[in-house]
Amino acid sequence: MEQNKEKKNGEVKIADDVIAAIAGLAATDAPGVSCLAGGLSHGMITSSDVKNIRKSVRISIDDGCVSVKLALILTGNRSIPDVTADVREKVVNAIESMTGMKVTDVSITIAGVSV
Repeated sequence: MEQNKEKKNGEVKIADDVIAAIAGLAATDAPGVSCLAGGLSHGMITSSDVKNIRKSVRISIDDGCVSVKLALILTGNRSIPDVTADVREKVVNAIESMTGMKVTDVSITIAGVSV
């Protein structure tokens, strides 16, 4: 489902995959995160990566509010509560600043730890 933003001179549609990519990039930017569970690390996400993003990032939009579910691989050099707090902050800030949409929650599954 795409999110429509009405503007004075038309409307802007933001695809769920774009919001998922924003969330994935923000999450992998947090210290202590190795990559998304689908194997994507911080950097440019291309259209060929969308399938992997869908494995690791789920977006739900209700009434212009975004709910995010992430699956992450951590590096193991920081405490999980510290890493997940940083991830939540980065994801909320990135989505809200880039889309203007409110993030209601960010749920995180730790799928593994890289050593």
